[in-house]
Amino acid sequence: MSSSRPKALISWSSGKDSAFALHEIRRAGEFDVVGALTTVTETFERVSIHGVRQEILRAQCEAAGLPQRIVPIPYPCPNATYEARMSAAVAQAVEDGITHMIFGDLFLADIRAYREQKLAGSGITPVFPLWHRPTPELAQTMIAGGLQAYLATVDLMKLPAEFAGRTFDSRLLDDLPAGIDPCGENGEFHTCVVAGPMFSHRLAVTTAERVERDGYAYCDLVMEESRNYRRPGQAKREPGPITTDVRGA
Repeated sequence: MSSSRPKALISWSSGKDSAFALHEIRRAGEFDVVGALTTVTETFERVSIHGVRQEILRAQCEAAGLPQRIVPIPYPCPNATYEARMSAAVAQAVEDGITHMIFGDLFLADIRAYREQKLAGSGITPVFPLWHRPTPELAQTMIAGGLQAYLATVDLMKLPAEFAGRTFDSRLLDDLPAGIDPCGENGEFHTCVVAGPMFSHRLAVTTAERVERDGYAYCDLVMEESRNYRRPGQAKREPGPITTDVRGA
């Protein structure tokens, strides 16, 4: 039986904010979330900005019961190319009967305005279920609710490299320097969710090497069963630099 609720996509970054936005939307029951839209940098085969491997992204979507909608982007990615590919993805969503897109944005007004501007007249209405929720309380609510995540990317202008790979938990919140948003909404860090009420099970993800590039520290995250396995002739895929994508933490 088809749902009578409006169809929606979740803008899925692989991080905690989009994951918790999905949880809140499902809990409210207003929308039928029918897929996860994610930009993936083709050169590195990883989620843009977060540097999360596609195999982990696939495992996340399977655990969340969400069909993937991948928007491939090159590196480097000119803004015009990014916007053209996103516009094509939005047009396809409209053709598929989708009317809303859910974002995990918290308080950055310019990012919200950009999303609203780009979706205006497209047939897709943006939804912001976490908007203006105080981030200290929100971070604790996520953790208390069972959300588990690793810090996948850290801005070295704001945090030491050692924070990359740490678990997003109460101890981390206590260790954040003064002025750092506990949800990383100012770009201080980006996360990769491995468990929570939006998933059917915990993902078997573990931390691997940490690399620094272009002002960022990345902790490579791997599925445990593939940590020590690489197909013959398979090139090593490093996380890659930050792109023009504007996904959240």
